[in-house]
Amino acid sequence: MKPAMHPFLLPPDPGAPFPPAELALHEPDGLLAIGGDLSPVRLLNAYAGGIFPWFSEGQPILWWSPDPRMVFRTDGVRLSSRFRRELRSSAWTVAADTAFAEVVQACASTPRPGQEGTWITAGMQCAYEELHRLGYAHSVEVFDGGELVGGIYGVAIGRMFFGESMFSGRSGGSKVALAALAHALHGWGWPLIDAQVENPHLLRMGAGHLPREAFLAQVRALVQAAETEPAGSWTRRFGRWPAAVLAGRAAV
Repeated sequence: MKPAMHPFLLPPDPGAPFPPAELALHEPDGLLAIGGDLSPVRLLNAYAGGIFPWFSEGQPILWWSPDPRMVFRTDGVRLSSRFRRELRSSAWTVAADTAFAEVVQACASTPRPGQEGTWITAGMQCAYEELHRLGYAHSVEVFDGGELVGGIYGVAIGRMFFGESMFSGRSGGSKVALAALAHALHGWGWPLIDAQVENPHLLRMGAGHLPREAFLAQVRALVQAAETEPAGSWTRRFGRWPAAVLAGRAAV
């Protein structure tokens, strides 16, 4: 299929299907559609089709499916040898879905090099909190005692996890959150984490490029596992365990 000349304008019906992700623009890379809303049904339809929202305050809602896609294999997240040595004596613990709103807020408010403001607007925060309430959005949290020092959140459908954002309140907090997420998902038999777009930090941690066609094929297969991997809280399933467990993961 040839890409569209312009992004598609979404109809007001939240349940209306998205255009195929293969029709996304080459420039800007992956822009597919504009408009619509952030209702749960629209967001879930988007993710199941390999599409995600990404826009800044004051812009209309923009929907993307870049080519290639940045992904992690759940057995491929890398921590450096030095960082793993530090983890062996760390008192940090990891948990899931115990502080979802706090993780999203921290991701929105943490300063990032070369970025002014945040794309995680108040409307986005509300939308993902509603997905969390419905059991589709999840967070992995890193704690030092009772203090939240890192985290990651995203959307899960079937056996596919779509990462949205992560933060570090202390050095290494986001690394631990990502590695802990991958460790748990690999144990559950989930093969992929969507990381959306290229980032030097993600590349250093083991992310790689996947052509959009291959990415979409895997997503469409993995989301079909929704019957065996139903929506719901991950708190009990994930458990709470020492971050030091991750010291045995592969090094760079």
